[in-house]
Amino acid sequence: MDPESTGRFLAVETILIVSDTESVRREVASVLDGPDIELLFASSGPDAIATVEATLIDLVIADMQIGSMGGVAVCLELRLQASYDAIDETPVLLLLDRRADVFQAKRSGADGWIVKPLDAMRIRAGVRTILQGDRYEDSSYQPLPVSVGDQSA
Repeated sequence: MDPESTGRFLAVETILIVSDTESVRREVASVLDGPDIELLFASSGPDAIATVEATLIDLVIADMQIGSMGGVAVCLELRLQASYDAIDETPVLLLLDRRADVFQAKRSGADGWIVKPLDAMRIRAGVRTILQGDRYEDSSYQPLPVSVGDQSA
């Protein structure tokens, strides 16, 4: 049913995608694009901070590696500004390059993270979970269990 014909409107979430790599911005946008999501883009950390200061953002998705101010620094700056009420608390989903970066993501106060390579299911799950107010911890960073020796004896 068309939302206008029922008198109801879709709740639109505003998501800021931050990466200095066009292909990352395009990949994340292609997964999230829809009538209930407004996508904004920034190609640097300072641009992301300025966008959050000027616009009500529901979620920031930030790449770990962005020029001189990466995703962790963006997250830390947003947390700092929110701590003295300069901006509203803004959830952050970090796109990590490797499993070892999870430590930094946790320490930065990020609401969730996804370890690359990216895939549509994990991106959607992370966004949905965080927009519902929960944390999203990508389990792909955890090592696989290994059985050693004969366990049947």
